[in-house]
Amino acid sequence: MEILSLIAICIYGFFLLFIFFYSIVQLNLAIQYVRRFRRKLVKPVIKDSDLPMVTIQLPVFNELYVVERLIDAVCAFDYPKDKMEIQLLDDSTDESLEVGRKKVEEKKALGFDIKQIIRPERKGFKAGALAYGLDISKGEFTAIFDADFVPRPDFLRQTIPYFFVHDRVGVVQTRWEHLNEDYSLITRLQAFGLDAHFTVEQMGRNAAKHFINFNGTAGVWRKSTIYDAGGWQSDTITEDLDLSYRAQLKGWDFIYLPEIGSPAELPAEMNALKAQQFRWTKGAAECTVKNMPKVLGAKDLGFSHKVHASFHLMNSVVFLCILGISLLSVPMLMIKFHFKQFETLFLIASAFLVSFFILGYFYWVSRPPAPFFKKLGRFVIDFPMFLSVSMGLSLHNAVAVLEGFTGKKSAFVRTPKFAISTGKKGTWTDKKYRAVKISPLTLGEFLMACYFITGMVLAFYYDDFGLFPFHFMLTVGYLFVTFYSIKHARA
Repeated sequence: MEILSLIAICIYGFFLLFIFFYSIVQLNLAIQYVRRFRRKLVKPVIKDSDLPMVTIQLPVFNELYVVERLIDAVCAFDYPKDKMEIQLLDDSTDESLEVGRKKVEEKKALGFDIKQIIRPERKGFKAGALAYGLDISKGEFTAIFDADFVPRPDFLRQTIPYFFVHDRVGVVQTRWEHLNEDYSLITRLQAFGLDAHFTVEQMGRNAAKHFINFNGTAGVWRKSTIYDAGGWQSDTITEDLDLSYRAQLKGWDFIYLPEIGSPAELPAEMNALKAQQFRWTKGAAECTVKNMPKVLGAKDLGFSHKVHASFHLMNSVVFLCILGISLLSVPMLMIKFHFKQFETLFLIASAFLVSFFILGYFYWVSRPPAPFFKKLGRFVIDFPMFLSVSMGLSLHNAVAVLEGFTGKKSAFVRTPKFAISTGKKGTWTDKKYRAVKISPLTLGEFLMACYFITGMVLAFYYDDFGLFPFHFMLTVGYLFVTFYSIKHARA
């Protein structure tokens, strides 16, 4: 029994160690961000006559509620009409196909070079659609927008000039903004996490010349960069991250522009959020398998760049570690009580709790400027709740990561959009596309909540409350995810 307990402690320590190193990397990004976030790249001045031809790709699949909004926004671009080609890459199988066709015809009558492109064979999901459109596109540059985005009129004028900084600029990526951040607690917590990515992570990596990623939308590619990197490939379900790494390994530069915001709709329904999280985490694991050997074997990539790229690719592994630590945390209470000889090991393990404070600093510096006490008041509510719900999603996301690492293939599950905009406007309960079946994994999430309630009860039995806050956050997170998964499916 003692040997088994020691093995469990070692596995527990391994997970803690990974999270600690991950938090150190995040701390480095936060420091880079704080040091350099005020620096702005000077935008070249380009005459209208010198502006290049741009193809705007709009990959859509059954987007009944937002496809017209998207087309309207793109056709409002302040860019020479004769230098703008719009491709509605439409893989729809429902009435949104006809809605898109009518809107395209309407804009075509106004003089726009816009086409609804329907592939003869729908394969490769979004990557396949983008590749098909690229092969018949006219533009030297390609802007991409997912269906939930409403880009601002000056988007192209703000981004295209940066490709003239030098001829190895392959991508210009903008920051995501949120149309419905205040719609609910679910959307608010998503915005909390995404804002940290689009400030500290993207700006910190870009400032230090580490690899960043094209975020799948709200950015522009140089067409020749895509071809040079091997084109869009559908062997992962995060084709954006995959192509980003292949392009940067080829020596192409990426420019991130945090001052340019591109508004988009956040998933307001729990099961839609879970589908999005599953795709992102599984795709990241697939990209790790595919691209990590290339990163580690790149002779012209420095050590620090390899470290940051590795943890960037492996960020979804954190969910495996959270799941592992949480499952082992209850046995740790028992081992700590019954095997006093391991007390020193537990003391050493407790030192890794510094990861929590490091991540707290990381998210604190990502918050928008505000009076200190107002910012603090909001942060002490949002940060623990964000961590708690992230923990509650760890079982769901860990399954996705394992599927990604083991090569299990699955369909590209789209995130449904419901045209929910600023504030409390709009609803999703009476609309198509939302999940109406409760996933069997939801039962597992409820059982996890029960498991951690047991951990809190044991804290009183053993008179050891060191893990009580952790078990409390896990319980809240899993109950939150379980409750809304069921409630929203039955709405």
